[in-house]
Amino acid sequence: MNIWVDADACPVAIKEILFRAARRTGVQLTLLANHRIAVPPSPNIRFYQVSSGFDVADDEIVKRVNEGDLVITADIPLADEVISKKALVLTPRGEALTKENIKAKLNIRDFMDTMRSSGVQTGGPPALNAADKKAFADKLDQWLAKHK
Repeated sequence: MNIWVDADACPVAIKEILFRAARRTGVQLTLLANHRIAVPPSPNIRFYQVSSGFDVADDEIVKRVNEGDLVITADIPLADEVISKKALVLTPRGEALTKENIKAKLNIRDFMDTMRSSGVQTGGPPALNAADKKAFADKLDQWLAKHK
């Protein structure tokens, strides 16, 4: 089993949790981004830099992900694509995205996108807080325990 990280927008605190978990468990951790990201030296932690462009890292994750892998992303369309390949998705806030809830998330995302293109200021998500980091770490530990 592999963990794939949509690393372009993944918070540093979440990457640090992932690095510690990968070193502790030996699970393969792969980060993909279109800009250089420092990763600790470890045989099971990899980084791939993809070319710049819209959704290039997302497309590469979709191409490489396998059934049962875990993808870390807040990108709802990417989550939908990897869920269709029977991968699991965890957001950096510790929310599991599943085939049962992804269509509703896509509808909300599309609605908010329509609002923004109409000129409505919707604001962004709140800053990542300690509860979010704990929720992520707890869900990651559950996945790791189940897939050991």
